[in-house]
Amino acid sequence: MNRTAIRRTIAAARTATLALGYRTLSGQVAHLVDAGVLIRTGDLLDRLGADHLLDGHRSWYGRHVATAYRAAHLGADAIRVWAQHRTTGRWIHVHAYALTDPALFAALGTYKATRSLVLDLQLAA
Repeated sequence: MNRTAIRRTIAAARTATLALGYRTLSGQVAHLVDAGVLIRTGDLLDRLGADHLLDGHRSWYGRHVATAYRAAHLGADAIRVWAQHRTTGRWIHVHAYALTDPALFAALGTYKATRSLVLDLQLAA
């Protein structure tokens, strides 16, 4: 790369928004999350009507999901995506899972604050 191209690249990077930078880092994963192919744990809790859970409780649910996922996948982590925190607006790195991943629903039963959601799901079925 010649010096002019490098200068142009640096100038373009300086003018890009933070959101664009994080979307670029996430690449195809962000697109799959937006399309609904992959889901973040907070989005699942919103779909299940757990709006009453505080951020700290949502975070602990995410940790339970990650533990269940690692147990089912020989210690491997799920794919990660950059997303804006729902209350602070800061960019955070979170796991994204397939909609049908058993770890999402196993964690509902293992975490005390979400056990009531399991009962709601069983009653609805």
